[in-house]
Amino acid sequence: MHRPLALLLAVALTAGCAAAGDQGGGTTGTGGTGPITFATGRDTTAYLQPLLDRWNQAHPAEKVTLLELPEAADEQRAQMVANLQAQSSRYDVLGLDVVWTAEFAENGWIIPLERGLFPLDRFLPPVVETAVYKGKLWAVPYTSNAGLLYYRTDLVGKPPKTWAELRDQAREITKNHDIDGYAGQFLAYEGLTVNFSEAVQSAGGQIVSRDGKEVTLDPAQGATALGFLLQGLREGWIPEESLSYKEEESRLAFQEGRLAFARNWPHAYGPAKARLGDKVAVTRLPGLDGPGSSTLGGANLAVSAFSRHQHTAQQFIRYFTSLENERRVLTEGSFPPVWTELYDDPALIKRFPYLPVLKESILAAKTRPVSANYNQLSLVIASSVAKALGNPDTESADDVAASMKSELEEIIRTQ
Repeated sequence: MHRPLALLLAVALTAGCAAAGDQGGGTTGTGGTGPITFATGRDTTAYLQPLLDRWNQAHPAEKVTLLELPEAADEQRAQMVANLQAQSSRYDVLGLDVVWTAEFAENGWIIPLERGLFPLDRFLPPVVETAVYKGKLWAVPYTSNAGLLYYRTDLVGKPPKTWAELRDQAREITKNHDIDGYAGQFLAYEGLTVNFSEAVQSAGGQIVSRDGKEVTLDPAQGATALGFLLQGLREGWIPEESLSYKEEESRLAFQEGRLAFARNWPHAYGPAKARLGDKVAVTRLPGLDGPGSSTLGGANLAVSAFSRHQHTAQQFIRYFTSLENERRVLTEGSFPPVWTELYDDPALIKRFPYLPVLKESILAAKTRPVSANYNQLSLVIASSVAKALGNPDTESADDVAASMKSELEEIIRTQ
């Protein structure tokens, strides 16, 4: 996003607990059964509780309690880190953004898991990579994600494949209709890092190498990517209001009829379809010379090194990522599952026509750098881009790209 649930839960789950780095300090062993908490971002679609209820009905002595964290990824991470640095046992299962695996593993905050306990060979290959650090599995993929371009079919004839086509169509629509052109997530947070990374990738580049050890940003490609966004703001087909957009704000702007085009994750499809009906469709993100490349997103489930009920936590993860529940992740939550076969299911494709496009987007997406210092890298990218977008008439895309590369190189040099 099956085996019978009874069989799944009968399997004894064991795993080591040593961290990849030298700062471990959690519990030893993976024993311990009892009630657990599942800490994850706010459930905006209300699909999680029924899945938890099914577990709780079958496990009255090992009930799980949902602990909802803020919607924004940055705020989720801050609360989790504060909890784990205090070595608190309050969190048992952690819903991690895919970019946090290295940091949490390196600091000894989560425990490694046995690959053989989970059907990873049936998951989308790029998704599994996000849960691995230094050759060990530290989490289990739960949802995947790839950015898509949402568009209004009543206003758009042929969806754009290039930035030039998007610009031309957005300008024409804003000129002839009472609606804004295009927006993504442009507030200064992780979402802006993702949007800019996608722009760089869609211009043929990459900001940092996959292993997080080298800054690979070509200043010219960085300037081209930033120039695309700056041009939209200068010309008005990207509304200034979008500089305050996170995922939820951009989702609402599109489904309420205030945008002709919007970059967002697949979870926005269900609400948009419910509101706009056949007037909404999705396609791959456009790029400089053709279809662009998304940043691979999603969530993985990990076990806190300080949980007192690690055995139950692992059983719960196995249950929660089963084929049956991954199907519900899609049908009830509109989130992309991690099981490959669900993207090829004719019944699901009939219900969710975007699945083939989404599968293509995920397989063509690029993962973010695997680095324990990823948060620092992201902060530099987001703050640099935000400053430029806030002053589109005065900031030089070339200068911003060159300065960003220098700052990123300093972080990597000192890590």
